[in-house]
Amino acid sequence: MTPRDRETGFTLVEVLLSSLVTLIVVGAAFGLMSPAQRAFQAQPEASDVQQRVRVGVDSLRKDLVMAGAGTYSGPAAGPLNYFVAPLMPYRAFGSSADQAQGVHFRPDAISFLYVPSTPKQTRLLAPLAPGALDIQIETLPNCPAPAQQQVCGFTVGDRLMLVDDGGNWDVFSVDVVVNGAAYLQHRGQPVIARYAAGSQVSEVRLGTYYLKTDVAAGTSQLMRYDGSVTDLPVVDDVVGLEFRYFGDAEPPRLTGVPLDASPGPWTTYGPAPPAIGLSRGAWPAGENCTFMVSNGLQAPRLATIGAGGLAHTELTAAMLTDGPWCPDALSPGRFDADLLRIRRVHVTLRVQSALASLRGPAGTLFTRGGTARDGDRFVPDLAVQFDVTPRNMNLGR
Repeated sequence: MTPRDRETGFTLVEVLLSSLVTLIVVGAAFGLMSPAQRAFQAQPEASDVQQRVRVGVDSLRKDLVMAGAGTYSGPAAGPLNYFVAPLMPYRAFGSSADQAQGVHFRPDAISFLYVPSTPKQTRLLAPLAPGALDIQIETLPNCPAPAQQQVCGFTVGDRLMLVDDGGNWDVFSVDVVVNGAAYLQHRGQPVIARYAAGSQVSEVRLGTYYLKTDVAAGTSQLMRYDGSVTDLPVVDDVVGLEFRYFGDAEPPRLTGVPLDASPGPWTTYGPAPPAIGLSRGAWPAGENCTFMVSNGLQAPRLATIGAGGLAHTELTAAMLTDGPWCPDALSPGRFDADLLRIRRVHVTLRVQSALASLRGPAGTLFTRGGTARDGDRFVPDLAVQFDVTPRNMNLGR
């Protein structure tokens, strides 16, 4: 073999060495690419978790901050907590309301009520008997002009709330409007209260947020129920939802406005009692769920919590489920009188990655474990805590 022939090829040793060098370089390149690839998978999912948390916070805050907004025309104008609890720690509406099952507290559910900015505010023209669904209402100056398909602005599908000065309340849907007359639809337990002429009628917004968990399917969602028909998910993969309540340490007190005079407010909050000698519902004369008669005078039925004063005090589950009940213990829509104290809600919301491949073992970082074992593939649960102070329940405070 000539020198020229040797220069045209490679020896076996040279080929093996070059192959080894190539493998080292390629392996190093793949080693550098693998973490980047894992990060590329994890970062979009982390952003999605953050976005779902924002959606949940925005939705809860939007409704809860409005809780308690009441009517602004007529003699009973003012926040709803002069008559009814605008926030209830359970599913309070519809055919499967919790209170019908004896449940009056769930840490992962909250119901809200408020009157929107609307001209649909009026009074009963004639009494509404228990169970009756044909309603006659006054046409007040704030009402839109009467028409064949609406009465005081109410049209088919609208939600309206009836409230009387005794704290009785019920929510209806407008089922039919014909020639200025409205016929209602009621869901849930039958109405047992008789609403006198002059009881307040107004459009209402209401709903319930709650955590829905399906263990078999491995899903959990923040849900919003409209109190009637629609029950829709707000955010998927919510693995933690908790509501805590803080409120007025002082009980409701009379303001000194005569109970037979108008307008009020007759109390600092909560329903006004009847005048001494008059009975209302199942209570003795002159009493209701927030006031009793002692030595011939009306005094707060509820106690001062803790040291009293203006600072908010936490309202525990025990406080919110032991009565006294408003409007009374016989009402299907009864609620604990301490719910009228609520001034602030502390919310905890926790959302997980939708991909089990990006969740590690169950523990501090993950409520529900996944299959990821490398730290650079972890997308930890994101938990946020925030307070909502319903502005209409804090007027003058």
